[in-house]
Amino acid sequence: MCVSQDPAIVEGKARLLRFYYDVAMDRQKHIVQTVFRLVSTRVDENCCCFVEDESLFGPDHKIIYRHFATLYFVFIADSAESELGVLDLIQVFVQVLDSCFENVCELDLIYHFDRVNYILDEIVMAGMVLETNADLILAAVKETKKLEQEGSTFGF
Repeated sequence: MCVSQDPAIVEGKARLLRFYYDVAMDRQKHIVQTVFRLVSTRVDENCCCFVEDESLFGPDHKIIYRHFATLYFVFIADSAESELGVLDLIQVFVQVLDSCFENVCELDLIYHFDRVNYILDEIVMAGMVLETNADLILAAVKETKKLEQEGSTFGF
């Protein structure tokens, strides 16, 4: 989940939201609001980037996030995932976005949602981490962009 924060608004707006299991829309809205409230109120620089909320996800899940400028990048992971590994995954995701959009901002996420989703699919698919090497992800993105520019029809 990538959430943006407008300083004039206390609610976060989800700009990229991905669930890897079926979740009702009202539940998704509740999750986004609750998670944003939890992470946005942790303003102390000494706070770690991990939050637990048993009432929201149960005892086996952690909210792992990073805050860059006005964007919060949030992942929810169970105890099978390494918290530091997920922080690294967020860092790689932001690094690739920065490389593709030259200092990623909220507007990039809005107007290039297809490319942002493609990048996330190169990193995570069906809830499983596929790749964390930023150079390999960038190479795949560049190859896809090259094919798009050539008007590739994949043999049709």
